[in-house]
Formats: sequence, structure tokens, C-alpha cells
Amino acid sequence: MTQETQKETHSFQTEVKQLLNLMVHSLYSNKEIFLRELISNASDASDKFRFKALKDDSLYENQPDLKVTITFNKEAKTLTIADTGIGMDKDDVISHLGTIAKSGTAEFLSNMTGDEKKDSQLIGQFGVGFYSAFIVADEVTVVTRKPGQPVDEATQWISKGDGEFTLETVSKEHRGTSITLHLKDDEVEFADAHRLRGLVRKYSDHISIPVEMIKEATPEFDDEGNIKEVEGEQPVEFEAVNSATALWTKSRSEVTDEEYQEFYKHISHDYQDALTWSHNKVEGKLEYTSLLYIPAMAPFDMYNRDQNKGLKLYVQRVFIMDEAEQFLPMYLRFIKGVIDSNDLSLNVSREILQSDKTIDSMRSALTKRVVDMIAKMAKKDETKYLEFYKQFGQVLKEGPAEDNTNKEKILNLLRFSSTHTDSEVQDQALKAYVERMKEGQDKIYYITAENFITGKNSPHLEVFRKKGIEVLILSDRVDEWMMGYVHEFDGKSFQNVAKGQLDLTKFETEEEKKEQESTDKNFESLLKQVKEILKEEVEDVRLTYRLTDSPACLVLSENDMGAQMRKIMEAAGQKMPESKATLELNPEHPLVARLNTESDDQRVSDLSHILFEQAQLAEGGQLKDPAAYVKRLNTLLLSLAG
Repeated sequence: MTQETQKETHSFQTEVKQLLNLMVHSLYSNKEIFLRELISNASDASDKFRFKALKDDSLYENQPDLKVTITFNKEAKTLTIADTGIGMDKDDVISHLGTIAKSGTAEFLSNMTGDEKKDSQLIGQFGVGFYSAFIVADEVTVVTRKPGQPVDEATQWISKGDGEFTLETVSKEHRGTSITLHLKDDEVEFADAHRLRGLVRKYSDHISIPVEMIKEATPEFDDEGNIKEVEGEQPVEFEAVNSATALWTKSRSEVTDEEYQEFYKHISHDYQDALTWSHNKVEGKLEYTSLLYIPAMAPFDMYNRDQNKGLKLYVQRVFIMDEAEQFLPMYLRFIKGVIDSNDLSLNVSREILQSDKTIDSMRSALTKRVVDMIAKMAKKDETKYLEFYKQFGQVLKEGPAEDNTNKEKILNLLRFSSTHTDSEVQDQALKAYVERMKEGQDKIYYITAENFITGKNSPHLEVFRKKGIEVLILSDRVDEWMMGYVHEFDGKSFQNVAKGQLDLTKFETEEEKKEQESTDKNFESLLKQVKEILKEEVEDVRLTYRLTDSPACLVLSENDMGAQMRKIMEAAGQKMPESKATLELNPEHPLVARLNTESDDQRVSDLSHILFEQAQLAEGGQLKDPAAYVKRLNTLLLSLAG
């Protein structure tokens, strides 16, 4: 019976309103997934109750069974999914059913456009969840009570999905949560035994607790969605619909690809199929089972390293915790899956996991398994791998710094843009680069830039293009940081072509070397003059033979932080020390040749500043005084015109 209590009306968080609207319109063609989501949530609630009851079995009250029940009433157009799990109190209901707590939700939703296909994919990045009920229902009623909470202090939540929900205190005899969907007129198919039975077996057969459903008879319900027992009539009969066996406990030969995919969607709440997976049972010194998945699409908050991530942990089939991050390194945080151990105790905590040698051994083995799974995909299907890399490549690039044990394997998995194709697509492997190296080449050349276009058009690449030497173009935010931890591959050292002195003498003829010596002497006086003019701006001024078309470029010392990394650090609020680059002049360029014969000191000064500032712009930098640059450039143009 419902108590005489005051109803409270609350407004949904703005992001919930947006998600509800988009979900109803973008996922309508896949509307049946709502049942998978609600059963999945009910299963999770049961897992969490079982874990909590390990320490206090009085929480079972008078209801020892953990199960999900499905009831329906075709005449009333209602469908109810109930569980005997952990339940919620009023604060939990407001938190879980009125807001979306994921960091970055607002930014994520702002990327949605109203395009059904694109929005469906984005919702897949976010997860579907409870709100999918509104795909088929025009009103949803939730009645829930935590174990140990008084029977008459349950909470009822009702919403039409229109921006508001009401709360009321009611009575609920049993712990857990009951969700009643008031189906839309054209969705009554979901109040049909045959249809529901098929959906449960299709999407939720792997749920490790029983999913029971009423048989053909249609019962009567009370206000809280509980079945009314009619005096003198037989109790309503239920039948088990699923196999109720944890999927990961089966052998691989017993599980179909479709079952693997549905289990992935259960644990990840993803809308799309997984890209691939690995199911493995380890016996011996350690005994555990792992089922690991690579998603097809990155979650929208993947680059937030503080966001919860990790595997579902079970001990001897008993759920222990979600998002146990200790089993995989941070650069593999996109992996979803389950780990079930026979070696850990049931009272294991996050603190214990951080200092347990068994965990260290499992982490090492699981990391190797995932890296090998990714490598197998790269070898077997390069097209599929490049789709994976497009989604997760930047996170994988964190690996060389974080995992020295698997560094060489990870480097083999990385892909880059390159002057070999001049394409922004990152599809060039280091192994392929090494195979294409010119005779006598002993370095892997690369350049870091703020974006691909800036890198591709950098003056630093001119001599490499002239001599047919390939250069990797690194333009991801993580690249410069990563290269601080990567020193060689396959015995070949890396060299940033925009840092330090460039020695390409092995690719030059004796005649070219003699010409350069003569040119160096001819420009000695100019170099001293320009260095004095720009002494506040540059570390040094020297001639270069790395340029063919540009008059000048800026070169950092080997140990200086690049412009890309400097911007990242400054954006994070860190004050970076000033550093000066070296200005290199191309003696074969007409402007530099003109400068070498110029007798007017003011014109030498103006042209020196212009060459320096143009080199800054070519690197994607910003000028300290753009107005002064424009004034000097106009003065020079006027003198040339006169």
C-alpha cells in the first residue's frame, strides 16, 4: 500500500533531457535493446548485493534467492522487470535516475547533431543504460528498497521522460528494484510472452543469475508492480528463461560469437559489437579465467586518465568490484572484460590489490595477452587494425613510457603519417620504414608538429625530400612526450630533424662538401652581424644545407622542449623557462644572398628580423610583435618597388 506522503517533483539534469531525446529518436530502429539494458542493470544490482551480503548475511532478510523476474500485462500495456539486488534509497534514486555523473557529459552531448547514424554511434561511446526504457515506454515507474531499510520507507520514482520526475515514499515488502514500463500504444509487442522469451535468450542468456518470466497467464498487479495473489487461485507460475551460467566459465567451444558479443554489451553497456576478444583459462601456479574485449569505438572520456576504468573482478564466481584498474596498465584502459580468480580472498579490497604479488603476476600476464591480441589483429587484418588504431592509437602511444617490458612490441604496433605517402592517415609502421631506409641510413628521422599540415610543409623536410629520405610526421598531442621515452627501434636511433645539428654528409658528394666549405667562409661576417642583431631572440645563427626552398628555419638544441610540448605544459598551468632556438640561414636562397651583399645596416636589421619571424611562422609559432613584423615587411616591399 502507498503511504500518505507528499509527492516531490524534480527536474532532470539538462544532459539527461538531451540524452532521453536523442536516445528515443536515434535508437528507435534498435528499440529491443532496452530489455537487455534493464536486465543487465538488474544483474549488476544482484552481484553487488551478493558481495555486500558476504559480510552480513542478515541482509538476505526472508528472501534468499537472487533473480530477475519479468512480468507483463498486455491489457494494461505494462512490462515489469524486478530484481532482488542491492536496491536504492531516496538519495541513490535522485543520483542514479536524475543525473548523469560521467565527467565531460555536456561536451559529449554537444557533439550530437540529430543525424541518426552518427548519434547512434556517439550513444555507443556513452552507453545506453536505464534511460533506454523510454524508447518503448511513455511512462516509467521505479519502486526500490535497500536491504535493511524499513519496508515502509521504499522510494517510488515516476517519469514520463519529459524533463521531470516525481518521488514518493511507499511500502515494498522485498528488497531490490522493480521497474514498470507503461508501454506506448505501438509497443505492446513487448508485453508478449513469446517475444520477451526470445529477447531474453538472444541478449541475456549469459546472465549468471536466473531470469524468470511468467507463463502465458496474465496476473494482476498492485500499485508497486507486485503481483497480486488472488485468494483461492493457484500462485502465478514462473519459468526460467536463461541458462543462468556465467559465460566466462564455459569453454570457448561452447560459446558462439553472438553470445560473446552479447556478453560484451552486458558488461560494457556499449551499443556496438566489440572489435575482437580473448577468452583464456590459466591453470597451474595461478588459477584464473579472463575474458577481454577490444571495443570498436573509443568512449568519449577515454583521454581522461582520472576516469574510472578497469575489469570486472570476480573471485570464485562471486562479483567483487567493477573497474578494478590494477590488472592492466593505464595505456590499455580501453579494454573491457572480466577476470575471475581462484587465488584471491573474497574480502579483497582495492588497497590489497595494489600491493599483492599475485596481482602483479596476473597483471603482467594479462598485459602480454592484450598486446599479443592487438598484434594478432594487426598481422591478420591490417584494414581492421587501422580502424582500431584510429580509435585507440593515441592511448597506445602512452605505452612505451609506461611499459618497458613490452616496449618493443608496442613500437611495432604504432602507426604514423610519413613523407612516404604524404597522407594524414596514420598507417605507416616502423618496421616498414626501416625496410625502406636508404643505403647508409642509420637513423629514423621524424618531426613533431602541432598538426599534420604544419609538419608536412615544414622547411626542415626540404633536404629530405630532395634526397629521397623518408621522415615520419608526428602531430598527435602525445607524440613529443612519447618520443622522450623512445630512443631506438630495430637497432636504429631516432632523430628529430628540427633539433640539433643535422649531419647528412654521408649522402653528399665530395664536390658538394667542398662547395659548402667555401660558402661557409663567404658568409662568416654576415653570420656574426645577424647574431648581434638578433641576440635577444636566438641562441646562435649559422648556415644550413637542410633547406632547398626556404630562406631560414629555427632549430632547437637536442635537449630543448619542442613547441608542441611547451604548449601542452603551459595549457596545464605550468610556467616554462624561456629557451632560444638557433636560426639557420639557407645561403642558396636569393633573400639570404641579397642580405650577404647589403651595405645598409638598417635594411640588414629589418631583413634579419623578417627572416627570423618568418621562420617562427613556418613552425606554427606566434610572433611577439606582429605589428612590427608587418611594418618591416612593408618597408622592405616599398624599397624593392622603388
